[in-house]
Amino acid sequence: MITIQALFAAIHQAPTEQALRQQVIPQLGHYFASTRQGLFFFEQLSVLEPRLQKVMDRALSLDHNPVVRYITERHAPVHESLVTSPKVWRMICPRLDHWHVMAGPLVNQGQLVGAVGLTREQAKPAFDSQDLADLSAICLHLSTWVAAVKHQENAQKQDCLTPRELEIAELVASGLTNAAIGRELWITENSVKQALKRMFRKLEVSSRAELVAQLFTVTQHKAGSNHHLSLKS
Repeated sequence: MITIQALFAAIHQAPTEQALRQQVIPQLGHYFASTRQGLFFFEQLSVLEPRLQKVMDRALSLDHNPVVRYITERHAPVHESLVTSPKVWRMICPRLDHWHVMAGPLVNQGQLVGAVGLTREQAKPAFDSQDLADLSAICLHLSTWVAAVKHQENAQKQDCLTPRELEIAELVASGLTNAAIGRELWITENSVKQALKRMFRKLEVSSRAELVAQLFTVTQHKAGSNHHLSLKS
């Protein structure tokens, strides 16, 4: 049986996000005896394909899902029975493997940047107050990991760009068009386009949204927005 101290150690030993997902999150599932478990960063969910994005926005938006709303407003772990009745929860999430749901926040620099989520099927017991206390401690360690490792990953990505490319990236993140960026930096619109192509290759992305998500991962999660989370096996 894995202990919570072993989970703390595993979190801080994970060198990358991939290692965290592949090695630690399954252990988290064993610890809580969950049917499904997942780790989610909101900047990654913001670049889903449009068809999937529309479904997720409805099923797991702040307006529709009280679990997500609770985490957003309080930055604290929660399970579904704390915020709604079983009957209402069945209407919100009819999946049998999501009969019981518990989720906790990942916080960086005072902002909600992601979440960890776990589900249990109907035959398993509901999550309780001890589970919430344990998840709260785990989320503290995960948030510390985010602050250290994600910052290092972002710094490495930014190091591969030239100072001019970083200027362009910041203006892209501000919502400016290529033409507006060109006027701001006193370069041609075609120069901006060519710079973006080089940046896409360096960062291995295919869109402006992915570029921003790669470079600027600390994004504000505001109440009333449509950030969401999905639980995967």
